[in-house]
Amino acid sequence: MNVIEAAIPGLLILEPKTFRDARGLFLESWNAAAYADVLGGAAFVQDNHSRSHKGVLRGLHYQIQQPQGKLVRVVRGAAFDVAVDIRRSSPTFGRWFGVELSEDNFRQFWIPAGFAHGFVALSDNVDFLYKTTDYYAPAHERCIRWDDPDIAIGWPAGVDFILSDKDRAGALLRDAEVFD
Repeated sequence: MNVIEAAIPGLLILEPKTFRDARGLFLESWNAAAYADVLGGAAFVQDNHSRSHKGVLRGLHYQIQQPQGKLVRVVRGAAFDVAVDIRRSSPTFGRWFGVELSEDNFRQFWIPAGFAHGFVALSDNVDFLYKTTDYYAPAHERCIRWDDPDIAIGWPAGVDFILSDKDRAGALLRDAEVFD
């Protein structure tokens, strides 16, 4: 697999090797031994699958207790995926990094605990899969506004964003409960 280090330390783009022939293709989307060194021995406890229509923006989510590392990928369609560093002691606190994930590029994005995460669906239907290092804990879930001017995420232009009430009511980073 090809490992690309993002501009923010800890974030990784992973490109699995694909094997193609006249029948189609094959790739390993997860292999504990192969990923162990790359992800620092992260142990996954839950797999999630979400489906979104074009323009649906989910995020920016995180859990203040039971923080989750996430290995994310798109298996149908395309999405612009974003991670925001919300570790107050980090030199990159408040910075964001985004990458397009699609059914065509097979990329995976590793987002360790300590980051808020969100994505916007760029195609008519997007199936988004992610492995997490801790269980979903609704009592500890937090949300930062997707359009926080202090973060200034460069979301793709020309998208009519569709948000849940919960995401629309997210906190600004300066008011949010974050990691030390």
